[in-house]
Amino acid sequence: MVGGLAIRVDVRRYKGASMRLCFLVEEQYRHDGMPQDVIGQLRAWGHRVDVLWPGRSLIRMSELSGAVAEGDHDAWVLKTVSGGPGLTLLEAAATTGLTTVNDVRAIRGVRDKALAAVIARASGLPVPMTYAAVRAEEFAEVPEAEFPLVVKPADGSSGRAVRLVERPEELAAGARATADGTGDGMLIAQPYVPNSGTDLKVYCVAGDLYATERCSPLHPGRAVAERQVPLPAEVARIAAEIGEVFGLDLYGVDVLLGPDGPVVVDINDFPSFRQVPDAVARVSAAVLRLARRGTDRAPVPALPFIGHQRPPRPAAEAVGAVGGAR
Repeated sequence: MVGGLAIRVDVRRYKGASMRLCFLVEEQYRHDGMPQDVIGQLRAWGHRVDVLWPGRSLIRMSELSGAVAEGDHDAWVLKTVSGGPGLTLLEAAATTGLTTVNDVRAIRGVRDKALAAVIARASGLPVPMTYAAVRAEEFAEVPEAEFPLVVKPADGSSGRAVRLVERPEELAAGARATADGTGDGMLIAQPYVPNSGTDLKVYCVAGDLYATERCSPLHPGRAVAERQVPLPAEVARIAAEIGEVFGLDLYGVDVLLGPDGPVVVDINDFPSFRQVPDAVARVSAAVLRLARRGTDRAPVPALPFIGHQRPPRPAAEAVGAVGGAR
């Protein structure tokens, strides 16, 4: 937003010079606007977009390198759940030289919330103290002064199975529910950050930031209308730094405005971008820019990725340089 007026994307620069893209879309997002509307927008601009459904497709993994070498696609774009099969396919494609959006190494760094906490804390980002365990009962060893705890799956998304544990004796009662009834997988726990019950969600579209507020999943009874809000300068700085640390281009950051300042409680790759003005056009344009930029970069040499390894991001084009703090 500039002066309270929405500035729309100049679509003329994104038509022509057709690109070939493949979206990896898992079943959970089969009917979602992100990415379905983006796929439709790219096709309307004249680009070829194929869609691969990792959950119900036969993938000839041994032939993947040949397909990449033949240049069937300029880039692959992933919209998938944490722990889903799409990330494996994206990683395989990246190792054969294919451009991915986001960078596949960056996706791995945020999909595992335990790993993300380590990377963020080592980089000086404001994240809560984080504990990890396979069984929720193990969190009883956390000092009682740090309760209440927020407990959630390390591979969770969309607020899934997040719960507030007031006292250590409550851990066992909801342990299996927290792990989606299976008892499998890593859990993380973080001290609860006192807040108003409103989450601040910051979306980044290739360097441009947009802030929205919504009801916290820990306080579902609060009447909070989801809406775009001004982005505080300190939160903008933190959100931009997250992009650099993790190597992300399209991402979302959940921030709580606690008594000691902003605290980052979650990071997501390719989120919903709800309330972002002209979100479909902006994200579509960003995908094209990132895909074009990727064709000029060297292939991913190896998958491990711990921030600060990307080249500096080029100056944003006019499509995204409005409405976002830097």
